[in-house]
Amino acid sequence: MAVLKVKFTKTKRDKLAQILWILNWVSVVSGIILFSLGLFLKIEIKKRNEVMAKGDVNSVPNMLISVGVIACIINFLGGKICYDCSDANKFSRWKLVMLPYIVCTFCFTFCILVGALMCYTMRNELEESLYLGLRDAIKFYKDTDIPGRCFLKKTVDLLQIGFRCCGNNGFRDWFEIQWVSPRYLNMASKEVLDRLKSNVDGKFLVDGVPFSCCNPSSPRPCIQYQLTNNSAHYNYDFLTEELNIWMKGCREALLDYYTSIMRSIGIAALLIWLFELSVLIGVRYLQTAMKNVLLLGDLEGESDGWLLENSFVETAKYNISIIKNLGKANQISTVSGMNDPNIDVQNTNCDKTNVTTKSIPAAR
Repeated sequence: MAVLKVKFTKTKRDKLAQILWILNWVSVVSGIILFSLGLFLKIEIKKRNEVMAKGDVNSVPNMLISVGVIACIINFLGGKICYDCSDANKFSRWKLVMLPYIVCTFCFTFCILVGALMCYTMRNELEESLYLGLRDAIKFYKDTDIPGRCFLKKTVDLLQIGFRCCGNNGFRDWFEIQWVSPRYLNMASKEVLDRLKSNVDGKFLVDGVPFSCCNPSSPRPCIQYQLTNNSAHYNYDFLTEELNIWMKGCREALLDYYTSIMRSIGIAALLIWLFELSVLIGVRYLQTAMKNVLLLGDLEGESDGWLLENSFVETAKYNISIIKNLGKANQISTVSGMNDPNIDVQNTNCDKTNVTTKSIPAAR
């Protein structure tokens, strides 16, 4: 029994072909949108590439870009097919192509769904990449004289100012590293020498943060150094008072930023997937309706269209049986007792001929 069978007149078939022709061109635009969204996400990730560790963070934008390009090609071809399907004579040249086209389009729409779901599952990979990348960027913040790292100070400062954040997880991350370059340390100062000697690794550690961590909206001048020393500042308590530096870590700020972008892209991709799926269903109805009208021989008459010719269970069993028998066609059974036409052949004595022997007369 056919699944979701619908009866089509010639007028309905023509209208369906015209509507699908228009929708396929709209689908080309949706493919361009997918491509643009993937390209936008790739550029946004590229902007903060210095504070990201190498990983699979580009898998989602690459997926969206590829799907967008394929969408434009497939839907352009689909528009041409649907336009020709309004004429039964033109449909005959697409008759053998329609079913493979529908199968390929189904796989393509599934890729759109996968791309949309990947936008929601990318958070963990992105969080790990940001954590490792920011950790290294902060670690090399002071290396302004080393080629390949001299840009990191500017990158981190602009990042903290732009996203209103400080450190990797928070401002205390700056307490654990030496972020002041040795060239700016006065080695003749007793305070500097004491700090270098007090650390096992000989690093100059301070309870201070770079200027880019300062909150310009704070009512008091920015306190960068001795953040945990209440006696160093007038009317100051770092435990109770709202600090005049950014409290949020840059990893959390960037993660929120990219998550909001990917959530919006995921919603757009899901809507495009639903639209592509509806177009695919319409193409399937058009294909079966046109196929049946050719079988009936009456091009002006009614014909049935369906999604599946048999039920879901029967269709699944049929496809499974085809898959199981794919490799059995060329196999030769070796089981004894089987009638093999190549084995059960009667032997003929081609080399032996029954020749009548004649007696040779004896010599007298």
